[in-house]
Amino acid sequence: MPIGCRPRAFVARLDSRIESAPLARYLLRAYLSGLPFGERYRDTAELLLCELFANAVQHSDAPDDRHIEVHFALAGSRLRLEVHDASSGQPSLRTVAPDDEHGRGLFLVDELAERWGCTVRPCGIGKFVWALIAPVA
Repeated sequence: MPIGCRPRAFVARLDSRIESAPLARYLLRAYLSGLPFGERYRDTAELLLCELFANAVQHSDAPDDRHIEVHFALAGSRLRLEVHDASSGQPSLRTVAPDDEHGRGLFLVDELAERWGCTVRPCGIGKFVWALIAPVA
């Protein structure tokens, strides 16, 4: 990449299995390394990407041969993460008991993202969950 250029957006298609999560994190770190001050997003972005990716794998009602797409882009000074899947299920915050072993992922997204949401994919198949992350000073 020429000096002075920075990546605007990145898209990758990964297998819809939890074993793909480390690759998603690696791709995010590579994307962030090309940004000035990319390290200011890294910890929060990695955590939220893992939660959104895991949700897409675990709660999918899509056929096994479908993929999950991850999108990374700068939106002003915010990092936008998107996790696309072919599932029709919409994520929702839930209340968990202190001894529950699962169910806190979306709570973390809600607490750590500046904003987040879920949108139907333009192609009409599935949805994507997005999160905007502010840089940490």
